[in-house]
Order: sequence, then C-alpha cells, then structure tokens
Amino acid sequence: MFDSWLSNSTLPALEQTAVFAQKRHQLLAGNLANLDTPNYRTRDLSLTEFQAQLKAATDPLRSRATTYVPGKGQQSITQPQAIENARDVSKQILYHDGGDVSLEQQVTEISKNQSMHNTAIALMRSQFQTLQVAIRESASA
Repeated sequence: MFDSWLSNSTLPALEQTAVFAQKRHQLLAGNLANLDTPNYRTRDLSLTEFQAQLKAATDPLRSRATTYVPGKGQQSITQPQAIENARDVSKQILYHDGGDVSLEQQVTEISKNQSMHNTAIALMRSQFQTLQVAIRESASA
C-alpha cells in the first residue's frame, strides 16, 4: 500500500526530472570543458522531448505512451528515454576553429538546468516533509 502511494504521487516524475537535469548538467559541463577544442560540437539533451515523454509516461489515460525518437521513429516507452537521446546542437554559430561552443549560451543553459534541478529537489523534500508529519501525527493519535 505504501509503495503504491509513492508511485501514484508526483515523486516518480520529480525523480526523473532530477535525474534528467543531472545527466544534462554533465553534458553541458563537458561543453564548457571543450570550449577551446577545435571542431568540437556541443552536446545537449532535448528538454522539449523529455517534457513530452514525461507527460506521456505520467498520463493516466494511456497504459503505454508512444513518442517520436529521432532516428528511430515511433516507439513505445514506459519511462522517459530522453536521457539516452543526446543530440547535437546545430543551431549555433561555427567559430573560426570549427567548433560551436558559446560560453554565454552554455552558462545560460547550465543556470536554467540548475534551476529545474533545484525546483525538483525542493518539491521532493517538501513532499517527504509532509509525509513525515503525517506519519508522526498518525503514530501519536
């Protein structure tokens, strides 16, 4: 019963969001680390794709979601797979060394990504605190 309560809450979606943000942060940090590497192409995870897959996975009206995965067409998913679908970011300017890393763009993306991660963790913490209060109240009653 307790396990079903947790799986029916927003905790699994918040957990997936935190994991996605962590994996994306690793890619964005790698982009910064390769700022001066000639011909380096930035890597990123699609936030839009992750959000669509998370929505499909948490939609109670669907037992199995179907989504478009770049290079693989329509696929059924049971949980967000955006983490494994790293994509090349090709909308940026190529510099004289052949690379496309923009310091300003990467710092902006890292900042937005950190905000998403911090929000997910704060919401999870709040839900756990609420659960602790409920447990203490029922134990004392």
